[in-house]
Amino acid sequence: MLVHANEIPIDDLLVKRLVAEQFPEWAGLPLEPPGQSGSSNRLYRLGTDYLVRLPRQPGGGDTIVKEHQWQRVLQDHLDIRIPEIIALGQPSLIFPETWSVQRWIPGTRLNAGSPANAALTQDLARAIRQLRAIPLPDVVRETLRPYRGQSLKQHDRQFHRNVDGCRNIDGLDLDLDRILTIWEQALDQPDAVGNTWFHSDLVAENLLVDEAGRLTAILDFGGLGIGDPAIDLHGAWEIFTRVDRKAFRDAVGVSEAEWLRARAWALAVPLMTFTYYWRSMPGRIHDRMTMIQAVLEED
Repeated sequence: MLVHANEIPIDDLLVKRLVAEQFPEWAGLPLEPPGQSGSSNRLYRLGTDYLVRLPRQPGGGDTIVKEHQWQRVLQDHLDIRIPEIIALGQPSLIFPETWSVQRWIPGTRLNAGSPANAALTQDLARAIRQLRAIPLPDVVRETLRPYRGQSLKQHDRQFHRNVDGCRNIDGLDLDLDRILTIWEQALDQPDAVGNTWFHSDLVAENLLVDEAGRLTAILDFGGLGIGDPAIDLHGAWEIFTRVDRKAFRDAVGVSEAEWLRARAWALAVPLMTFTYYWRSMPGRIHDRMTMIQAVLEED
């Protein structure tokens, strides 16, 4: 199913042509969808060792170029495995965006709302601390500033638009007035002091675990940026129980103000998901519903 009005048509034949034309050494490898693609990219497994990733929308190739540009910096500072782009496909007459071939990373995607291994709180907290500690090259201080790292105040108008949009969704049963109250409490918190790296989308679908439930990899660095890293905590309401969220918060070392800003993002991200993907991505709707209900149940 298409999830964007301006989605670029992608099918198996197109991907086979792209691989054959630009990387003929891999043309004979079997190609198959791995069973789950994100909202920003279509994914195809290539042989046993590779993954082809193609942006769904015009301009989406820019994030793939960004990931390729900064992956070595991240790899040098993180213990956890992250996607390794081994080849960049170039825009062509048959596909207008940059695309990538990555190494396949084994593991199982985490399920939102399922009981997580308690050790996962420490695994994810350690990865976040390491990411935050990576030095900031001067070139990124002004160029890598996506909206998720900005002050909540800059997102306030859009947040209210999303609340209004959710009021018109049939079957969406949420206490939106209470959500607004929680959001307003977060707006009263001081903004972040200083800037650090953040991933921006540390939710269940972007985390791989092994058979023991331990974190083995973090996927999709398309939202990589610098700014307020509170955004990297919002997935805690989707992944962890209340007890494990406390352990996670303690392990990261988070102030009350940052935690409240993160909780606000755990409201904002689901609301924008509901208004955009309500019919097109039921799996994502389920995961974000898990997140927002966890916020409401603990308040």
